[in-house]
Amino acid sequence: MILEMVRANGAVSLRELARVVQTSEVTVRRDVRALEAEGLLDRRHGGAVLPGGFTRESGFPQRAMAATAEKTAIAEHAASLVREGEAIVVGAGTTTQELARRLARVPGLTVVTNSLLVAQALAHANRVEVVMTGGTLRGSNYALVGSGAEQSLLGLRVSRAFLSGSGLTADRGLSTSNMLAASVDRALLRAAAEVVVLADHTKLGADTAFQTVPTDLITQLITDQPPPDAEKAGAELEALADQGVRISVVGAPPAPNVKQPADRGDAVRRDLSLPAPRATGHPGLSGTPPMGQRVSDLAPRRR
Repeated sequence: MILEMVRANGAVSLRELARVVQTSEVTVRRDVRALEAEGLLDRRHGGAVLPGGFTRESGFPQRAMAATAEKTAIAEHAASLVREGEAIVVGAGTTTQELARRLARVPGLTVVTNSLLVAQALAHANRVEVVMTGGTLRGSNYALVGSGAEQSLLGLRVSRAFLSGSGLTADRGLSTSNMLAASVDRALLRAAAEVVVLADHTKLGADTAFQTVPTDLITQLITDQPPPDAEKAGAELEALADQGVRISVVGAPPAPNVKQPADRGDAVRRDLSLPAPRATGHPGLSGTPPMGQRVSDLAPRRR
């Protein structure tokens, strides 16, 4: 069962494996070690991946089923950042689709997206205006890509972009497995004053072929709490923080038969301590936060 899930998804967290096979993470970890010894998979950052090389992109149904609780918690926190009357960009992905479902309650919102699934989630939100890019449909993730999508974003300026991807490292930033998807994501980020990356802990340390958002352009990362044994994932978070990325860590419901700390909740959040922001004078940001927003929630975008 474990090997089948890894082959289907490309990468699976220990937490998700424990949930699906209905056992403890301790048992799953032991089984993963045994499979790694046989050369059938690699352990990485609290999870398991296909052996060797870059992480490959799995099919959309598999991605939609992976780390669902974590994505929900990440999307809830991301939605809390969005203000009434704001104009934002939302990229393609399963986590951004979860975010879109929660944006329907924000009045006066304008959402620019290349994702059919994001648009569908907001289709019946009477107080939200949805603007779609042009482009060619990429069926594997229901997103519009290509020169048509990129051209339609020229001249656009919004307050922030919410983007996801296949991997995230401190060295390269956010990356994805598809060249066309990466090109459109780069066009989306250029339209925004801030870039918020949504990535569950299985993406931390994963490196895929095409860079989309360099680390110095990531304003904020929203992720879930890595498992206690995922030391490399924790180190990756610290490395991102050292480079000036503001990091919000949210909690997720525990897997069956897995003991969790008593203070863990369904949507617990903490911000890592960060170095002082670099002064950049980035256009579109002022020294005074909007009403209802904390000063700590604003971080200048780095060039």
